[in-house]
Amino acid sequence: MIPAAPACLPWHAAYPAPRTVASSISRLDLLGWMKEGKEVGKDYVLIDLRRTDFEGGTIRGSLNLPAQSLYPTIPTLYSVFSQARVSKVIWYCGSSRGRGTRAAGWFAGYLEEQKNGEMESLVLEGGIKGWAAAGDDYTRLMDDYDESKWTE
Repeated sequence: MIPAAPACLPWHAAYPAPRTVASSISRLDLLGWMKEGKEVGKDYVLIDLRRTDFEGGTIRGSLNLPAQSLYPTIPTLYSVFSQARVSKVIWYCGSSRGRGTRAAGWFAGYLEEQKNGEMESLVLEGGIKGWAAAGDDYTRLMDDYDESKWTE
């Protein structure tokens, strides 16, 4: 069972603070990977951490794993990604300054505990908002893109 934070505290207060600061990846670098033909799910995994603000589209191939339920699932995710030989796990939320950095840090810390130097936990700079605002090259690579959600 997932512990609940008291109503006056943020959701992440129920979990420990990340011990590790994850590296980041720019949207330009990720776009380059996509254009080069690197495969989502094979070469890297994209994880969209949004829950209640999950609207307007998502980067093509992303898994939606809301941050609020992520922490207890990290060992299972690690096992799945390891067996699939995924080398990069990229986390993002709206801006990637809260949920994205927290999730990437938790996962990076878990990788350190497992002494896994082959898999990397990365946070997408600027999050989905930065991606959607960067123009057609980016929005063409979004599933369920709804321009009205990004121009309000």
